[in-house]
Amino acid sequence: MTLTQIMPTLRRSIPDPLHARSWPEHTFATVDDVVIAGVSLVRLAALCETPCVHTADACVPEARTRPALRHDVAVIVVSVTDVVDTPAGRVVLVDGDLSDAAANWHQSRLIGRVSTAAAAECSVLTASATTMTGPGTRAELPADLRRGDLLAIPCARAVTLHDIRPSTPAQARRSPRTNSA
Repeated sequence: MTLTQIMPTLRRSIPDPLHARSWPEHTFATVDDVVIAGVSLVRLAALCETPCVHTADACVPEARTRPALRHDVAVIVVSVTDVVDTPAGRVVLVDGDLSDAAANWHQSRLIGRVSTAAAAECSVLTASATTMTGPGTRAELPADLRRGDLLAIPCARAVTLHDIRPSTPAQARRSPRTNSA
């Protein structure tokens, strides 16, 4: 248990610690952001919209001396589209399809604002879920999570933007068609 988990009000002055092996190399947390090799995830989401992906080298201590150990990992930034309190507990809906992303929800971070609320267990449903009847992915997120909040989620492997973009009928109509000659 960390000091910021015991006293959530400390998050205004010190960031929650990161588990280094879950995040890419050269990652550090601020009180309201995660920065990877100089790239702010809040700024990335503002420029690229959500969901968005940042891929970088995995944090492997021996990788500098043994190049064969190097591999890529990703961090996905999604936006909270809704928070619903149900009899079974809190359900958080996000705008990305993370079903095949190997997401580490236990290391997910709220970015873009500082929350002094204690963490509460909730069920996260991604854009691939069609109903709120499934169990969803369990995660501990701030109890004051609301629509529009940004979440940064580290992934154990490289993920492409194509893998996490939700596919809706409107997007299918806009996609260009290829003509065969």
